[in-house]
Amino acid sequence: MACTDPKAVCEVGAELGEGPLWDARDKALWFVDIKGDAVHRYDPADHGHRIWKAPGQVCFVFPAKSGGFVAGLPDGLYRFEPEQGFAKIIDVEGDNPRNRLNDGVVDSKGRLWFGTMDNQETDKTGAFYCFADGKVTPTGIDDIIVTNGPAISPDGKILYVVDTFERTIDQCEVRDDGTLGERRPFVEIEEGAGFPDGPTVDSEGCVWIGLFFGWEARRYSPAGELIDRVAFPVSSITKLAFGGDDLRTVYATTARQGLEPDKLAGQPLAGHLFEFRCDIPGVPCPSVPL
Repeated sequence: MACTDPKAVCEVGAELGEGPLWDARDKALWFVDIKGDAVHRYDPADHGHRIWKAPGQVCFVFPAKSGGFVAGLPDGLYRFEPEQGFAKIIDVEGDNPRNRLNDGVVDSKGRLWFGTMDNQETDKTGAFYCFADGKVTPTGIDDIIVTNGPAISPDGKILYVVDTFERTIDQCEVRDDGTLGERRPFVEIEEGAGFPDGPTVDSEGCVWIGLFFGWEARRYSPAGELIDRVAFPVSSITKLAFGGDDLRTVYATTARQGLEPDKLAGQPLAGHLFEFRCDIPGVPCPSVPL
């Protein structure tokens, strides 16, 4: 598979860029800077860039069916209307103020799967949840310091979950009733190659993973075989999203977090939004039925 070299297209200098989302409604790329408490919108047509301040560390936004977005903030899920702001939908882990929400994905049935994590990145208090029918339900996958993902296969039958500090990507069967089957190993990132961050899945069912401190993004087959890799001029690639009318433009968020001044000086593009082109398209992001 052929990919072009990544290039920086939006110079945001995010501390922790995350959650890229191609929104077909306005043909724009939405993403967040978690540590900057900000939602960003990049318009590739004119390179326009807008920023909205969030009331806390916002970790993702996904389209809501009735308009606007569903956003993840430290203490729960919120409605985000760009012209009106944020309004809470439901609490998540309100009894643990050390935790915050992190990454997520929406499946074809409109269920929002997401994880939580210890914001100090020391305790195994992270877990994965599913938001559907107005309720947040634990998946039974927990005891993780930093969760990432989930990602969902194109047919909606496999959920991929990431334990970043253990450097593992696991997979589970998604049953018809929305419960998960047994968690089983998919890929382990070798020591010294960085840490697996946000995953996404393309139309062939291959799993793309950004590597934090790894200088690249990787593509794994559904069988867990490493089949492609894309090198970046920055060390920490946090997540990829497929966009454009043909879903063959790949956007990548990156981070400055954890880089000492001397390291940062050698990575002037760290924290910017990147894009590259790819032969194999992605999968459209469904909306949450709210």
